[in-house]
Amino acid sequence: MRILVEPATTAPQAINAGTALSALVVVHNEEAQLGDCLARLTFADEIVVVLDRCTDRSRDIAQGFGATLVEGGWEREGDRRNNGIAHCRGPWILEVDADERVSAELATEIRSVSATSSFDWHRIPVDNYVGDHLVRFGWGASFGKGSYVGLFRKGTKIWGQDRVHPKLQLSANGGPVLTNRLDHYVDRDLTDMINRLNRYTSARAADLRDSGDIGRFSTNVRRIFTRFYKCYVSRKGYREGGYGFIIALCASLYPILSYLKARLDTK
Repeated sequence: MRILVEPATTAPQAINAGTALSALVVVHNEEAQLGDCLARLTFADEIVVVLDRCTDRSRDIAQGFGATLVEGGWEREGDRRNNGIAHCRGPWILEVDADERVSAELATEIRSVSATSSFDWHRIPVDNYVGDHLVRFGWGASFGKGSYVGLFRKGTKIWGQDRVHPKLQLSANGGPVLTNRLDHYVDRDLTDMINRLNRYTSARAADLRDSGDIGRFSTNVRRIFTRFYKCYVSRKGYREGGYGFIIALCASLYPILSYLKARLDTK
């Protein structure tokens, strides 16, 4: 069951009348990151936090920022994100994750664009960090994002049904990429990155089994080389030294590991 909990000190009518920009954060047990994330979102007219089966202090932290809470349990990433979007009251929505931070400069740009744009959605460029180390080159091929559709009018972005990296349904009226960058603390260290690869491939394997078409071994073997080249050479991962190499390696292994888990794992 999903429960909407209104902030105790704010009347729903007042929010409806004055909400121009909603900030949406979807979390599962993110007490270590959530406070820092929400502290950077107070420029929005409302904050909506989706709590997916949280058993830590995430709820208390979100309440401390006066957020509207949406609580429940969702197996699929798209379902919980679409549910959060549905509970946003603003005509414009900024969607971020708990491990992402909006700078003051980006916040100013977001307010300006949402107030003046004639487009339906805008991509936000991303700076990805491994620990405290900025890694700007080499991301992609389902293992990192250089930008994403983070600012959009309500009703113009719908998440798909996959468990990991769900596809987006977008209106055709996309606008320019924003200028300022979002800080994304994607992994704590290389061990965290490898653990993320394990989680992602397990979720992708479940999606493949559900589809009834897990693909072919030979196709996924070829992807090892094409994805490595894409990340390490085309996207200049070589400029990041060892970080670029392991990002390209994880991206290249993602399809074959997903395929093998779908075929061989019995879970």
